[in-house]
Amino acid sequence: MSIKKRLSPEASRDAALEAARSLLIEAGPQAVTLKAVAGRIGRTHANLLHHFGSASGLQKALASHLAGTVCATIAEAVHAARAGMGQPRDVVDLTFDAFDREGAGALASWMLLSGNEDALDPIIDAIHNLVVELNDFNSEDQRRTTLALVHLALGDALLGGPLTQSLELPRTAARDVAEALLIESAAKAGIFPPAAQG
Repeated sequence: MSIKKRLSPEASRDAALEAARSLLIEAGPQAVTLKAVAGRIGRTHANLLHHFGSASGLQKALASHLAGTVCATIAEAVHAARAGMGQPRDVVDLTFDAFDREGAGALASWMLLSGNEDALDPIIDAIHNLVVELNDFNSEDQRRTTLALVHLALGDALLGGPLTQSLELPRTAARDVAEALLIESAAKAGIFPPAAQG
């Protein structure tokens, strides 16, 4: 996607983040470079330096962008499940897909390995804010369930395929465990209506 027209600074930044997200999904975190993103949107390396400051700045902005969009989608799924219009499995699948298909797990690992740990702050903050928004922060059980769900999703994104295969389990095993945990925790708290639990 080459962008030839003049864009506002916000639109240019948004286009760069969408291009970075596409590169992440298509080729992995190592492909998310200022040069590659600039080439994808028809901008210069200097233009992206102006917006992000560095490659690590781009990664942090991408992490923030991913976390914001994914957490908003998860919040909608939680509200739908709580209203009886969705299933707890929807919440689990969105969380796992964010770390796997959307590349958040690979991006998080890449940033940690390249010493860019503070770039994970937007992901941590977005998860914290989601739990607060859902009125679950006062419940230690709900916070523990969130922790388990995120850990299961991240672990599954990184080595779920080979591990489930070696243990002769279905590929959905971690999602199944996460769904059972979510249903159990929500039932204790009286969050999901009975129809949404099965």
